[in-house]
Amino acid sequence: MRQSFLLFLLIFYPGFTGFAQKGQVYGQVKSRGEALAWATLHLKSTSLGTTSDEVGNFQLRDIPWGEYWLEVSLLGYSPQSQKVVLSPQVPHVSLIFELSELTTDLADIVVSGTLLPVSKAQCIVPVEVYSPAFFRANPAPSVFESLQNINGVRPQFNCNICNTGDIHLNGLEGPYTMVMIDGMPLVSGLSTVYGLTGIPQSLIERIEIVKGPASTLYGSEAVAGLLNIITKDPGQASRFSADAFATGWGEVNTDLGLRYRAGERAQGLLGLHYFHYQHPIDQNKDGFTDITLQHRLSVFNKWHFRREAGRVFTLAGRYLYEDRWGGALDWTPAFRGGSERYGESIFTSRWEVLGVYQWPTRENIVLQWSANGHRQNSVYGKVFYLAEQYIGFAQLVWNKSVGKRHQLLAGAALRYTFYDDNTPATSLKPAQKTLPGVFVQDEIDLGQGHTLLLGTRLDYDVRHGPIFSPRLNYKWNAANQRSIVRLGAGNGFRVANVFTEDHAALTGAREVVFAEVLRPETSWNVNFNLVQQVYNRNEVYMGLDFTAFYTFFNNRIVPDYESNPNQIIYANLEGGAVSQGLALNLEMAFGEALQITAGLTALDVSLRENGQKIRQLLTEQLSAVWNIGYQIEKWGLRLDYTGNLYGPMRLPLLGPLDPRPAYSPWWSLQNIQLSKVFRGGWELYAGVKNLLNYTPPANSIARPFDPFDAQVQFDADGQVIPTPDNPQALTFDPTYVFAPNQGIRGFLGLRYNLK
Repeated sequence: MRQSFLLFLLIFYPGFTGFAQKGQVYGQVKSRGEALAWATLHLKSTSLGTTSDEVGNFQLRDIPWGEYWLEVSLLGYSPQSQKVVLSPQVPHVSLIFELSELTTDLADIVVSGTLLPVSKAQCIVPVEVYSPAFFRANPAPSVFESLQNINGVRPQFNCNICNTGDIHLNGLEGPYTMVMIDGMPLVSGLSTVYGLTGIPQSLIERIEIVKGPASTLYGSEAVAGLLNIITKDPGQASRFSADAFATGWGEVNTDLGLRYRAGERAQGLLGLHYFHYQHPIDQNKDGFTDITLQHRLSVFNKWHFRREAGRVFTLAGRYLYEDRWGGALDWTPAFRGGSERYGESIFTSRWEVLGVYQWPTRENIVLQWSANGHRQNSVYGKVFYLAEQYIGFAQLVWNKSVGKRHQLLAGAALRYTFYDDNTPATSLKPAQKTLPGVFVQDEIDLGQGHTLLLGTRLDYDVRHGPIFSPRLNYKWNAANQRSIVRLGAGNGFRVANVFTEDHAALTGAREVVFAEVLRPETSWNVNFNLVQQVYNRNEVYMGLDFTAFYTFFNNRIVPDYESNPNQIIYANLEGGAVSQGLALNLEMAFGEALQITAGLTALDVSLRENGQKIRQLLTEQLSAVWNIGYQIEKWGLRLDYTGNLYGPMRLPLLGPLDPRPAYSPWWSLQNIQLSKVFRGGWELYAGVKNLLNYTPPANSIARPFDPFDAQVQFDADGQVIPTPDNPQALTFDPTYVFAPNQGIRGFLGLRYNLK
């Protein structure tokens, strides 16, 4: 009998001991008395975690005895921690978390700076955050146009006819800026031109912008910085949302959003975007459409799966189709590809999938992946451009706290690109490129508000060999969190694909010439950032954000438009290129009635070769933006006045006889909107865009009456010969463009939000 009892203890006692030494924590997450669903709870220094359910309740089981800190976080709310002590005497602990809504952007949770979710104030890398409310002050049919009121960011139209463009960040062209959705590469190569259209804006939670090289974490293309579009969490989005508006030019834009349940453990968010414009307008009387005619349809779907211990699993997909054309007013699809009428017609079909999956391990390991396919059927006059591109990306990230001072992050990434078109670029075989990389960083808490980040990345390109990208960042926070100083230095690189990135290389107006085999570009950057917040007793808040930056480029790839007016000549710059400047952002709030945001950026972007300094084309030296909102409580109205101002830019001329100005004038786009919120989730808004009715010169398109250069004479070297019919030696060219051709117009819109 005694032996049987001992055997029983040997078999079962460890199990009883493990059971007896584990406790649980339960409770609720609320804000202003209302339950908060899908809040993330994490027991620090462990792998244990969970999420709150639909009524805000949570429960964590099987916690060993000990002392812990339980942290809860949710987008739009300040994170909070509470101490938990579990013992045989206190095996169960009940907690109530009362979260506060964020009131300043310094409390916003950001992920783009270090790949880890932290508040903007705690992030060691400067990150700018823009909420949907910022963009609602000046509604636009695409993210591309919405960015026009962000300091240091300018949507640049690259063609007067098809109106495609890219995003200039601190004066650098679009291919130098990485554009992502939920942290995954969205726009790359061929899709740089079109990828920023068709994202349903009703589903955007915020947009994060990092200025300066970010290749240490994100690899190729993040040379000027990155733009990260964060979509809403399906668990926090409205059940249904709708936003539709029309303009006096006949444009109609519609965005719809729908939240739904996908079984017991998943929620989905469906978005639909449609844009329609089919009314040719030629106010500058050059015979060509001022803006392109478009049909655009985009469908977006995102799923959030609820897993044990609060582990992450999201999956999203998007499909975009667009049909746009611009050109001679009497152009019809029957003339597509011919030489009788000039038109630029572009059919775009694109799909994207992306996801995040946290491995079910004790270590915090996350797999991120994305893939996209892009097919384009374009005609520029009589020149066809048929292309397809597929990109696959995967990244494995491991994050771990080591002691109280170190936050380690390491990962491995792999990007595969397939590209094929009907140009000489892929005449022999499609271009295929695999770019693997590994990275590691350590964020060190030095105490007393001082933080240091050391990071490095190694990528390998079969054509160029290993590419090394280090970075160093330092941050100091004052004890009251109202003063922040940041210093940073880092490296960026870019492996170029000219045909997929430069729209001017695709038009039929110029021949593309490669003077050499292009080498990858590299850049080195240093920056200084100072943030200061000021409060007073009269509910007045002021925030200042000042940045100084300097970037030096090696092997800069520069398109030469000026040596031969009938060619674009690509080569690596023998000297260097510099982008340097100062930026100041101001945010003021006078209670809840008046809010002001404004920004000023001074730039010097130049090329330096053979002892000469040449200012970069299409880059302003000074720009300003502003957004003034005033709430009229008595009538429930809100008035928004937004605008931007740009200094002169150097423009591409066709030769010494070109009569057009070499520099643009000062120009500004200003808008005003009046909106009113009604009961039941309805909002009506109306306003006027381009109040000053500013448009660029009517002669921006050279020789629009001879788009196929039938009356132009060339010499044996391809240079244009002046003739009595063409005394300025011009050719047809639509690349002299710095501002949109769309003049003043009114708009009227309606929003509905069902929470």
